[in-house]
Amino acid sequence: NKVYKSFSDVIEGKEGRFRETLLGKRVDYSGRSVIVVGPSLSLHRCGLPREIAIELFQPFVIRGLIRQHLASNIGVAKSKIREKESIVWEILQEVMQGHPILLNRAPTLHRLGIQAFQPILVEGRAICLHLLVCKGFNADFDGDQMAVHVPLS
Repeated sequence: NKVYKSFSDVIEGKEGRFRETLLGKRVDYSGRSVIVVGPSLSLHRCGLPREIAIELFQPFVIRGLIRQHLASNIGVAKSKIREKESIVWEILQEVMQGHPILLNRAPTLHRLGIQAFQPILVEGRAICLHLLVCKGFNADFDGDQMAVHVPLS
């Protein structure tokens, strides 16, 4: 008396195979957070929380620590990052200057749904944006979330 599902039942809906595994994948060098207004920011800058920034740029910071002979290997560099030593934040600042990030607000219906920004470190856990760039994203500050991506090439 076992109830069988048709193939279309298995793949459709929220619990279907497509939405559970095939469409939803984890992406390296990306993060997600709530957006808040940053009125003092320039239009081409966004505020990136320290917690997110250190995770996104960790490989670059590790390389910087090793190149400046502040860490002898990856393990030592990771422990410096875990302990949040002051030199780590300085290297992170340098790394971020040369790497723009992409901000994306779902649903991405047109080309302004993804835009590039120059990140700066901010305290807290929210991404800061200038009010005037929100129209392209169709974003407001009532709890909207945005995804952050670090382009590698």
